Order: sequence, then C-alpha cells, then structure tokens
Amino acid sequence: MAPKRAFLTKGFGVHKDRLASFELALRAAQIEKFNLVTVSSILPPNCKIVSKEEGLNEIAAGEIVHCVLARNDTNEPHRLVSAAVGTAVPVNEKNYGYISEHHSYGEDETKAGEYAEDLAATMLATTLGVEFDADSAWHEREQVYKASGHIIDTTHYCQTAHGHPDGKWTTVVAAMVFIE
Repeated sequence: MAPKRAFLTKGFGVHKDRLASFELALRAAQIEKFNLVTVSSILPPNCKIVSKEEGLNEIAAGEIVHCVLARNDTNEPHRLVSAAVGTAVPVNEKNYGYISEHHSYGEDETKAGEYAEDLAATMLATTLGVEFDADSAWHEREQVYKASGHIIDTTHYCQTAHGHPDGKWTTVVAAMVFIE
C-alpha cells in the first residue's frame, strides 16, 4: 500500500477561533475536503512528486488521505510562525527517501525551509552511510550529500505568517500529501 505519487502544498488562515483558523489554512492549501491522516517521515521508494494540481485531480472529497503535516499557530499579535516540510530523494529510486516537518517561531521562510530540508537530507545521508561533518553549515553539507552520488534532490516547502494584530488565531500549514 505504498503511494506512488505525492504533492506539496501550503497555506495559512486567520480566525478568532483556533480550529477555524486551522480549517482556513487547510482551505488555502486546498486539502480541507479530505480526511487527513498524518504519517511519519518516509518517502516511499519509486514515489514521484507531482504538481499540486495533478495530485488534487486524483483524490476526491471525503477520501482518507495520508500526509506529512507541519502545523503551527499563534494568537500573539505580530509573532512570526512557520511550518515547513523538507524532502530528500535518493538517486536509487528503489530506496526510500525522507520527509521532515519543522514548526518554529521567529524564523523567516528561508531559515525554516532550509532547516526542514537539512533535516530530511541528514536523515537520508545517515541511512546511506554518507560521511559528513555534522557541525558544518547546511550549504556545505548539501554539497557533500549531492556529491556522494546517493542523494539526487533535496527541497523544502514553507509557509510563514505574522500573528494577526488583534490577536486572532493565525495558523500555518505545509504538507506532503500522498496519493494512494
């Protein structure tokens, strides 16, 4: 029952109620009409990442849909929140890859997104036996990972938002959605 396709999506919502804010974030990401089941961090072997539009055309309202979901929220005025997913895809499509989720406060889209990407790449690199300096900067490790010949691609998808000035709930989501 391993999915063969997946897509990335993100969104944010603002509302006086926390749950309604989450619903609006899911609507912005266009995944509110599915029964979402969150799963952990494995990108199945031979799983192709497709566009959101292509993926949404293959699933129907009410369907149980598995996803790796990053979610964060705040009701503090002007507080920066982020939710990001990172992916690491192995060169050998018969191997599994990794998806990470990261939720943070005070990090802009680049910082939060690269952190999620780094997490996924590091998890994959350690399972493949790629040697690297864990204390080096992400961009240095990224080059080592890709030069190893084991990791073909890494990426991230991130949503940030500032808390509403009047203290309404602000929710951000980012997700890798699997198509069964």
